[in-house]
Amino acid sequence: MKLLMSPASPFARKCRVVLREADLMDTVEEINVSTSPSATDASVAAANPLGKIPALLRDHGPAIYDSRVITRFLNDHAGTTLYPEKRLWEVLTLEATADGIMEAALAITYEVRMRPEAQQSPDWMEAQWAKAIRAVDAIDARWMSHLTGPLDMAQIGVACALAYLDLRHDARNWRKDHDALAAWHTTFMARDAMQSTAVPD
Repeated sequence: MKLLMSPASPFARKCRVVLREADLMDTVEEINVSTSPSATDASVAAANPLGKIPALLRDHGPAIYDSRVITRFLNDHAGTTLYPEKRLWEVLTLEATADGIMEAALAITYEVRMRPEAQQSPDWMEAQWAKAIRAVDAIDARWMSHLTGPLDMAQIGVACALAYLDLRHDARNWRKDHDALAAWHTTFMARDAMQSTAVPD
């Protein structure tokens, strides 16, 4: 199988972390592609009509896409327990929250990179940041107990989301007033799978 990805994509990083945590690196080849909303790579468009990464090319069957679909597939393929049945709804909700942080942060990134400065909307970007930081607030206030215990997809998702905030929006300092979450993130980022999927300098 092949994973179409970019090292800077937080959604692709989720899948790449799962590959490592589930010991699937000998099964799935990572294919680095250069794509954007305005210039979609042909291989990405062929795999995903929406033109988004990640996309997983399977040996049998059509390509699958959306990071949450891919991580569920990889979890089942490897027989791991990243989606534990007893905590499934909490894990899925927290993973969705993490994906929402990524979406809002990526929207700000695209606004700056894809639109001329005169056409950028500061109000719209602040509205996107408000979504992201509300989610960070909620995780720090209500979900910390769910970030402990055996590894699951909620932990991976939150770690990748926060790492993307560090990568693209570090000046906004999500860690301010979120001491518990910041401490957890520092510890989680030391995992081998997180270290080996860090965006190259």
